[in-house]
Amino acid sequence: MKTKELCRVISQEMISPDIYSLWIETKQIAAQAKPGQFVALYSADKSRMLPRPISLCEIGADQKSIRLVYRIAGAGTKEFSALRTADTIEVMGPLGNGFPMEEAKGKRALLMGGGIGIPPMVETAKQLSGDVTVVCGYRDALFLTEELSRYGKLYVATEDGSAGTKGTVMDAVKEEKIEADVIFACGPKPMLRAIRDYALEQDIPCWISMEEKMACGIGACLACTCQSVNVDDHSHVKNKRVCKDGPVFLATEVEL
Repeated sequence: MKTKELCRVISQEMISPDIYSLWIETKQIAAQAKPGQFVALYSADKSRMLPRPISLCEIGADQKSIRLVYRIAGAGTKEFSALRTADTIEVMGPLGNGFPMEEAKGKRALLMGGGIGIPPMVETAKQLSGDVTVVCGYRDALFLTEELSRYGKLYVATEDGSAGTKGTVMDAVKEEKIEADVIFACGPKPMLRAIRDYALEQDIPCWISMEEKMACGIGACLACTCQSVNVDDHSHVKNKRVCKDGPVFLATEVEL
């Protein structure tokens, strides 16, 4: 159940150019949160009425804090980057559906993240047990590699070839001959499309977390719809609401 709280900032640091790691204290959100969900952060500037959706990166062991890793993309996230210890911020969450963790129990799980779709993989890898492989794609500078290596076997791909495989996450999967029984992925649409096609070819169940611009964050405004394979019960057309029905979908449910 989603909750709106005034949360206290525990700490914040820049971990890569324009990418920040923010820990905040929560009374209820952390205890309810699951890997793959997100929260909505509200600006102190009331001219910015719409909240900014940010994926959960980690949930504190005491279930009283959450970590958000985000990229500065506009005025709202620029404002968030100035938050310091003991500052407060209004947060609503947890929102959306997370990854179906039960589907990976006892299986070889392959987690794939690209760009700012990498942060959700940290808590997902942490909560999975057994054989976990993580493949992450970066433009250039790396981040969260230490955390991801702690919870699974990590491979990286970079566009410029400065680390790991030169190319995409799929190039790394093929180069390293990685095999899996289930795939969880988050990242830009072209990456998700390639992963879905690979999963279909290999007959591997695959869940993807969609990235879309959002307005309300709770499924009321229909601003973040994506095209679905089947008619949606809510809108009665081939649409799904990424914030409410997702952001995690079975890859065969949606059009990419």
